[in-house]
Amino acid sequence: MLPEAWHLTQDVDDFLARAGDFLRSRPALHNTVLTDIEKLRTHAAAGRGGEAAVLGRLESAGAVRAVFYRTPRGRLGLTALSAERADALAVHLAGLGHRPATVIADHDTATTFAESWRRCTGAATALFWRTHLYRLGTLTPPQPPPQGRGRVTGEADRDQVVSWCREFCVDVAEQSSIDLIDAGAWGDSRFGDRHFTFWETADGTPVSMAAATSLVGGMIRVDPVYTPAPVRGRGYAAAVTVEVSRAALAAGATDVVLYTDPGNPTSNALYQRIGYVRVADFAGYEFSSGTSRSG
Repeated sequence: MLPEAWHLTQDVDDFLARAGDFLRSRPALHNTVLTDIEKLRTHAAAGRGGEAAVLGRLESAGAVRAVFYRTPRGRLGLTALSAERADALAVHLAGLGHRPATVIADHDTATTFAESWRRCTGAATALFWRTHLYRLGTLTPPQPPPQGRGRVTGEADRDQVVSWCREFCVDVAEQSSIDLIDAGAWGDSRFGDRHFTFWETADGTPVSMAAATSLVGGMIRVDPVYTPAPVRGRGYAAAVTVEVSRAALAAGATDVVLYTDPGNPTSNALYQRIGYVRVADFAGYEFSSGTSRSG
């Protein structure tokens, strides 16, 4: 029997041919990996230049057990790993000279990898992202719903969408996305490939917004959901999230998911009321520069 080993590649199509079934086996938990690798695939297919991503799959007994990817901007994404495997991967990547800027994974995997990376490289680590992952169970629209209707946005709505995405990033202190938006690099931001819906009042005034990723691996993620501060607390966020969630189900999604801020009990309660169920916690760590100690 062949020993357990990581196999690295920069060929996204080959990676998906070998690891795609594994990723699609748990679409909710693998949602960020699925959407990020799909974006890498479309960029490669479009011939966009620049540094290629690095992708890895862990194989044991002829089956894929886990994957990682490192984007050109230095973000390392991982599927769930045991403590031993997370430690071994940190040592392996450090030994190969990889230097990720951040890591994102389920809470236990991200935390263990970050600690292992600190030991291997001497890099300081800092927690920058904590979130709950919710998956849609039975969609339950609010009763009574607020007045108004949902409307899929068009090109004429672009300025409003961009402005609200920037306001959302300010609210959640997501500086990297603010920088991309301010630099006019909307397509490179995490919002550039989203499908947006407004909730409008009866007179056609947009008062809330939600977006969704494209269907990939049977999964659609709702992200972001934003209501300007002056009109919060009126049920608009719940209504527009229901609209986007219903559209995701109609598009064939078997798993509709979203992330929430653990420090915002209002939004967590809202999503639970309309049918979302908490399934996992995720975390992100950023790394300072360090000197490798991996030998």
